[in-house]
Amino acid sequence: MEGLPTTTKGDKRWRSKNLQTSKPSLLMAFFSCIAWLYVAGRLWQDAENRTLLANLLKKNMEQRPKVLTVEDKLMVLGCKDLEKRIVEAEMDLTLAKSQGYLKNQLRQSESFSEKKLLAVIGVYTGFGSYLKRQTSRESWMPRGDALKKLEERGVVVRFVIGRSANRGDSLDRHIDEENHRTKDFFILEGHEEAQEELPKKVKFFFSTAVQNWDAEFYVKVNDNIDIDLEGLIGLLEHRRGQDSAYVGCMKSGEVVSEEGKDWYEPDWWKFGDEKSYFQHASGSLFILSKNLAQYINVNSL
Repeated sequence: MEGLPTTTKGDKRWRSKNLQTSKPSLLMAFFSCIAWLYVAGRLWQDAENRTLLANLLKKNMEQRPKVLTVEDKLMVLGCKDLEKRIVEAEMDLTLAKSQGYLKNQLRQSESFSEKKLLAVIGVYTGFGSYLKRQTSRESWMPRGDALKKLEERGVVVRFVIGRSANRGDSLDRHIDEENHRTKDFFILEGHEEAQEELPKKVKFFFSTAVQNWDAEFYVKVNDNIDIDLEGLIGLLEHRRGQDSAYVGCMKSGEVVSEEGKDWYEPDWWKFGDEKSYFQHASGSLFILSKNLAQYINVNSL
């Protein structure tokens, strides 16, 4: 007779031990599975983000406008021909300036005839030079009707002076009163009459004179000399029609750097170690032809 299966105490202990050992293993497997799923999810999400970013960048690049060069822009705007014409115009303007053409249309004075004048003679004077002006009027410079007759011959003579630093003061009023009596002044309204401004006065005179009178020549004369007016007119008549003419003294000479000495130069340091002036127009009298005076006018800014 077969016996019934029986379980011994040893078997029970072995099964209980196996159950107790398998529980931690199951927990470890469970947590490993969870960790694997988390890592896989993150990797999948990162891959999806990279794909999304790549698509966005590609779309951005397609929508971004093309970077055009200057040449492309000129072609698009149809400006190549315009650019060429602008360059040509600038070249023509530079050439015109070099030849001394006016920046403003000449303004003829009503007191002068339509005939082109022979010369405009500017006698440089100052606020304290009344006696010198009187000496010139009594010696070589015509007055009153004689001055008008000289203008009919094509020669204008005027005392040249600027304005006081304090506009409208007694200095300006005395000059205005004297001019009202004699009518022989050419007042440079935009120039300040001062010793240190004399170089600018020369430029201002030629620039302004060429805008007010159409003449063959423009003459600068100091008010402390007498001139042979008829001899000067004869010289200018002989040279009528001559362009680019400069008649006068050219000098260089030493720059006086010691304050207190005659002809002290405040800006002596600008002339370098040699302290010598560059060659320049100088003297009590010099003459410029019209185109040179026009050149000064164009380039006086």
